[in-house]
Amino acid sequence: MALTLAPLLRDAGIDLGDAIVIRHAYVPLHEDTGSRGLNPNSTGAEILSYTRNQGVSGFPAVPPRLWVVFVKEGGGEARLWSVLENRGEVSNDGVRREFDLVETNVMADLHGRLVIQWSAPRRWWMNAGPASGNAVTGIADAEPVPFPGFDELILSHADLQAVMREPRYASWRTALGAVKGVYLITDTADGRQYVGKADGADTLRGRWSAYAANGHGSNRDLRGLDASSFRFSVLRVFDPATPEGVINDAEGHYKRALDTRTHGLNAN
Repeated sequence: MALTLAPLLRDAGIDLGDAIVIRHAYVPLHEDTGSRGLNPNSTGAEILSYTRNQGVSGFPAVPPRLWVVFVKEGGGEARLWSVLENRGEVSNDGVRREFDLVETNVMADLHGRLVIQWSAPRRWWMNAGPASGNAVTGIADAEPVPFPGFDELILSHADLQAVMREPRYASWRTALGAVKGVYLITDTADGRQYVGKADGADTLRGRWSAYAANGHGSNRDLRGLDASSFRFSVLRVFDPATPEGVINDAEGHYKRALDTRTHGLNAN
């Protein structure tokens, strides 16, 4: 059975009733760097300004929140560019409508890689429900991402899940699996911090895999919090042969230094 767009949209948490899928002939570039993405000085109006001749007048009066944007390719195919959040219409002169669009991380692991067959060649947009039946014709391999070093690691929870799941982060998993250590979790919602450790039979990869899976890593101090606001970083790494007592002492030092027992998320 052929793979369609539907399961990929659902896996990304996209409500098919609150999204549209757009096939675009052109996606604007950053003016300053020439890199892929929206013009940083734009409200996102380019999405419609380049499609007026394709029937902007038929665009929904109240477009849904998420816009899944593909770029047109040959042979009736389209490649995923990005998923935008529509924050509302900012102007409408009866001829041209402009919207405040913000690029999201939804389906970020498939940007530039996912290719679908566009089943309605005369239409440049479709509601996500009908569009979800479009056949997936290919998912290109992602380019490997070099490991930046432990001192440079600052990961959101979504980033951490990608690191633990995606082939392009294989070198990151190898590095995290080669050390024990003391790490920091910051709840960016209120600034509180949690100091934890990976010791015993665990490595940083094993410990962080638990956070990627459920957000709290079975730590009672973190249960009930929204992991989407967590930021993960490494305070210190240790050779796997390091005695547990040394790692325990280091963890205690950082709890005292950062005052995470009194003003943070560490209960002990």
